[in-house]
Amino acid sequence: MTGFLLLLVIGLVSATFGSIVGLGGGIIIVPALLYLAPIMLDRDISTAAAVGTSLTVLIFTALSSTLTFMKEKKVDFRSAWLYFITSGPAAMIGASLTGNFAPRPFELTFGFFMLFMALLLILRNKMKPAAIDWRISRTFTDAHGDTHHYGYNIPAALAVGFCVGFISGLFGIGGGSLFVPVMVLLFRYPPHVATATSMFVIFLSSILGSITHGLHGEIDLYSAIALIPGAWVGGWLGARIVRRMSGGALLWVLRITLVAFAVKMIGG
Repeated sequence: MTGFLLLLVIGLVSATFGSIVGLGGGIIIVPALLYLAPIMLDRDISTAAAVGTSLTVLIFTALSSTLTFMKEKKVDFRSAWLYFITSGPAAMIGASLTGNFAPRPFELTFGFFMLFMALLLILRNKMKPAAIDWRISRTFTDAHGDTHHYGYNIPAALAVGFCVGFISGLFGIGGGSLFVPVMVLLFRYPPHVATATSMFVIFLSSILGSITHGLHGEIDLYSAIALIPGAWVGGWLGARIVRRMSGGALLWVLRITLVAFAVKMIGG
């Protein structure tokens, strides 16, 4: 029972952080399952099962966040479906490759990737959007009546979608940590629209990625059942926090958490 409650809390915390920055929460769930499963469940969970379980939980995290963002009219569905054209299939490709990693190479790769994401989260507020005259110009009016201008071209959008989907399926992390900065810095999306739109893409991609992991028997059902209720509430809570505050303090907690998990995974 204690293990179930701990997983419930992990789902809540990871989804709350994930919704605030568009991560999806898998960046916390995967290492938590790998390193805390022996304590919480008295058994180990394989790297592939940790990724598959995380991606399954992300479906509910992202859906909860997306529903909240939809009420606030922050999701740009037109852009999201374009990204999903490549992110969906790429998530399935990444998911099919996870099982080929031995535990140690996976931990090293994941650890260095976490460090990279922590660096992105630290630097993204200091970086300015690129002044590129994209072929497609978009305007988006939010619930407050504010109109935002940004743009992209289709090849660039499809390439970004593929990279995000592949990383999502391979590591079970959602990919929003890369998606949101690229949308903001390269395509000039307003941050709240980028976060909301990325969560919808993560929701769609997570479905395909988790199906692929499920077909390979790479989902720990007990852990998923324990994580999902907390993830659902966390997805809703994170989306509301984005509306009410900057989340600066929470972002620093997330950065520190990423670095701590990365050091642990790299150190073995």
